[in-house]
Amino acid sequence: MSSAKDYIPILIQAFVALAFVAGTLVITHILGPRLKGKKKDASWECGIEEVGNARFPVSIRYFMTAILFVLFDVEVIFFYPYAVNFHELKAEGLLAVIMFVGFFLTGFFYVLKKGALEWEK
Repeated sequence: MSSAKDYIPILIQAFVALAFVAGTLVITHILGPRLKGKKKDASWECGIEEVGNARFPVSIRYFMTAILFVLFDVEVIFFYPYAVNFHELKAEGLLAVIMFVGFFLTGFFYVLKKGALEWEK
């Protein structure tokens, strides 16, 4: 059973982290530059001046592709524990991975059938 003194290192680490963040914010505010102006505060991207409005509508296909990439990319992380321990997991682990890949492929084929990855319609 754990006591309250077991949590002291965690509390100290949390306090140090919060103090670092707060201290960094205060120090950068005090030591940071004070120059302001229309040209100084303008947005720059790689040294190129802005042209037009940044708030134009973007196709949902860009967002769908990004979300699906993250979704399917993160699932690869779950293969790592199996890859490290596949000797100990034996047939039961192989069955679990096959089920996982089955669910993964079911989702992937659903996305393909819905046309989420098609750019031109």
